Amino acid sequence: MLITIDHASRTSRAEQIAACVRRGLADGTIRKRERLPGARTLAATLDVNMHTVLRAYQQLNAEHLIELRPGRGAVVTADAPASQALLIEACRHIVRLSRAHGLTRPETLALLEQQFESFP
Repeated sequence: MLITIDHASRTSRAEQIAACVRRGLADGTIRKRERLPGARTLAATLDVNMHTVLRAYQQLNAEHLIELRPGRGAVVTADAPASQALLIEACRHIVRLSRAHGLTRPETLALLEQQFESFP
């Protein structure tokens, strides 16, 4: 499993870590029940603070993609569908684009609703 970050990116390092895990789940390079690197180990590898890694893992836990097990670390959930990870990444991309172009939340949701209605 390869997790990388761009230290020059405007995207938070925690979000970059979480995005790498989501993409790994979506493309199959990270499998169900796989243990993710320990927070200290990954932080040292990426040259980031351990709390940055923990924030990323907490976000993935909130998305039900991983489980945080005391003493055992972060493990991909058995029922984490690759499609869910892919859709979360796509939604986050839509939110970033919407904000970059000055769209409000209601405007963005209306555009999504419109696509649901018009897409075959």
